[in-house]
Amino acid sequence: MYTGIVQGLEKVLEVRQGDGFSTIIVSNTNNFFQDVFIGASVAINGVCLTATHIDSDQNTVHFDISNLTNQLTTLKLLEAGSEINIERSAKVGAENGGHSLYGHIEGTAKVVNLVRTGETLHLDIEIPEGNIKYFFLKGFIGLNGCSLTVNRVDRNTQQISVDLIPETLRLTTWKDVKLGDDVNYEIDQMTRTMVDTLENIHQK
Repeated sequence: MYTGIVQGLEKVLEVRQGDGFSTIIVSNTNNFFQDVFIGASVAINGVCLTATHIDSDQNTVHFDISNLTNQLTTLKLLEAGSEINIERSAKVGAENGGHSLYGHIEGTAKVVNLVRTGETLHLDIEIPEGNIKYFFLKGFIGLNGCSLTVNRVDRNTQQISVDLIPETLRLTTWKDVKLGDDVNYEIDQMTRTMVDTLENIHQK
């Protein structure tokens, strides 16, 4: 489980293609992986991945990505030199400054508008596949691994809006976001459960 509070950035140094999966080799410049172990879960751009190899000599960690995960997420776009958001799994008893995320990405949403005001960033995000029903004003969304507050919901256009503060832009890949970019999104599971339960009751 994760909190959506990204710790910072690392880089993809290499992408290797396997049979039914790919492997990314990730730098450890900021020592986020100092105590990582084989089998540990790490959120990379919001996607829960498993550490499969640790190269102490090169100070790198390897992560395998299934073809299905690549199809569902923006990880398929990663290449050598790509910056990625990193969050280690939450520790029991630690402060949760965001909201509970699982790294189980729904798919990708699209940035349809962005406005930079000073050091802040306003984004309008188009939610696909009729999933706008899971978003409410002041609710949560996981976007590229960041826990963000929903500041606008337009069910007619299937859009939500979020606003990013300077610290989020400094620590994450959001500083380089462009109009038309696809982003990984995760629905808050408590909200999904409540909406689906109410729908089922209404249908009965």
